[in-house]
Amino acid sequence: MHGQWKKQEKQSQSPTQRATVIGGTSNLHASNLAKNVVYNGRDLVKSVACLSLQPLPAGYLPFRLLPFPMNETYIIGEIGQNHNGSVDLAKLLVEMAARVIENELFDLHLKGMNAVKLTKRDLKEELSQSQMTRPYDTPNSFGKTYGEHREVLELTDEEHFEVYKHAKAYGMDFVETLCARGCLTMLRHFTPDRLKVASRDLTNLPLLAALAETKIPIILSTGMAGKQELDEALDTITRYHDQISILHCVSEYPTKPQNVNLNTITYLQKNYPQYTIGFSDHTIGIAAPIAAVAMGARIVEKHITIDRRMKGTDQAGSLGPDGMNRMIRDIRLMEMWGGVEDIFIEKDTDSARQKLERSIATSRSILKGEVITEVDVHMLSPGDGFKWRDRDAVIGKKATADIPADEVIYPTMLQS
Repeated sequence: MHGQWKKQEKQSQSPTQRATVIGGTSNLHASNLAKNVVYNGRDLVKSVACLSLQPLPAGYLPFRLLPFPMNETYIIGEIGQNHNGSVDLAKLLVEMAARVIENELFDLHLKGMNAVKLTKRDLKEELSQSQMTRPYDTPNSFGKTYGEHREVLELTDEEHFEVYKHAKAYGMDFVETLCARGCLTMLRHFTPDRLKVASRDLTNLPLLAALAETKIPIILSTGMAGKQELDEALDTITRYHDQISILHCVSEYPTKPQNVNLNTITYLQKNYPQYTIGFSDHTIGIAAPIAAVAMGARIVEKHITIDRRMKGTDQAGSLGPDGMNRMIRDIRLMEMWGGVEDIFIEKDTDSARQKLERSIATSRSILKGEVITEVDVHMLSPGDGFKWRDRDAVIGKKATADIPADEVIYPTMLQS
């Protein structure tokens, strides 16, 4: 039997209260959220609360820099249709994406995702009539026909606006994929921070022109494109503006390892240096986006969900709360790993150097007054004595006291 959604009206709360409740650190019960989200009898808010994700600190507002933060990966959590037609679930996904990641070992508070993304379709401009009316009887179907299925999954313009305001309350950017010119009615309500062009619409040049005319920055996915298709899209958009980002993408769900081809990121960086380059990922797991960041991707987009077991075609291939937490953590840590192009001794290695490095030490017992020769010494830890490069300060010198075998030689043991 297909899963059924159940929405329960509850007293409204602030975003900070909602995040605190979900994190499990408040006396308020999770069921006191503005609206419970229940699926197949499971309270998804409680399910998220059980995970080791930290809530937003009181007063937390992530900093925003446009067009993109320097030295920071712009991470987009793609909600897509994983809200399953529920505004409440979309809001819960916003809160999940916004959370600060706590790293207790190094006392780090790592920023969550930078943005969330929704998709808006105009069903009159979506598919042929025969495709819209065809039977759609699968475990992931929300209707008897594909058209009915799509209608269930569509949020209204007003509902998109509601999710947009929720994202803004958490200091997040909001990205919209508009799949048809009819979807531009949404802009009467709000202006997204960025518009996204899905891979399938890269060759839909009339749509691209309509989106570009808004002058809102545009992100392009290239999952079904070669150079010709990309160049034609860029020619269309740049008639209006050049605030464009390009994401390497492969429209295969999930993408086979041999088809990921992350070297396309390098190709795009070399051939389109005037644009911000990133990666829209459809692989299983978190390794590919992390590797993409290591290769210089400035943007990472990844599908997110409350529960990968939920009904819906994109749920199983998305990151659940724990996977999302680990991906954000590793990307934010990687941002710290780069450092500077130099080789030097890091100050924080001093204790390890003193403990582990080698020093000149006696290989036999040395009596007071003996002259130390090279055969009398070897190298032992700790590293707080003479290094081998300093051996001239030891070899040929007289011992001022008896020195047992296998002991580090220090300056006080030698005649100056």
